Amino acid sequence: MDDFAPTERTRVKRLFARGRYDRETIYGILDDGMLCHIGYAIDGQPYVTPTLYWREGDRVYWHGSAASRMLRHLATGAPLCLTVSHMDALILARSAFHHSANYRSVMIFGSATRVEDAADKTARLETFVNGLYPGRWNELRPMTDQELKATTVLALDLDEVSAKVRTGGPVDDEEDYAWPTWAGTVPLETRRGAPEPCPRLPEGIPTPPNLGD
Repeated sequence: MDDFAPTERTRVKRLFARGRYDRETIYGILDDGMLCHIGYAIDGQPYVTPTLYWREGDRVYWHGSAASRMLRHLATGAPLCLTVSHMDALILARSAFHHSANYRSVMIFGSATRVEDAADKTARLETFVNGLYPGRWNELRPMTDQELKATTVLALDLDEVSAKVRTGGPVDDEEDYAWPTWAGTVPLETRRGAPEPCPRLPEGIPTPPNLGD
């Protein structure tokens, strides 16, 4: 896969060796997540809104109420910045200065477009739902025309995108390696817990086997 071409906005400058521009890394970070943060400004006031997202090819999508001020504003083509990040480990060094974290992050600059076609919008939402729980869409009550009309889906092309990644253990000043305190890596993970059925679930409906995976 070809790399994404860095731009003045996406080129990693601070600790530039951690910058990544290859599709494999960027796709992997995006596909490992569900929550992004979108930065934008309305009338000079900056906002950062967390929301669920998904990726299809070189494009990310998110959705919400058609009445959402954020979605209505971004649908006009207003500039935005979308970020996704994962904390993989805490890094405990021998000095407070060199404590750190292992992380993977993606930053995307651009402007969103609204998915207008009803069939296209439905297909995008189906991909989103099945991405969270494989096969879930076909188990659900069909979406009504009114529900579809009340839902906005926005798309953002991966035209200006880069990743930044830290791996490995602590890096101390050479004279500190003999300091008598523990140093190392504390891994972090996000995982699904055991499913908890709705109190109003009718008897006889089994728990899907993949929900806890």
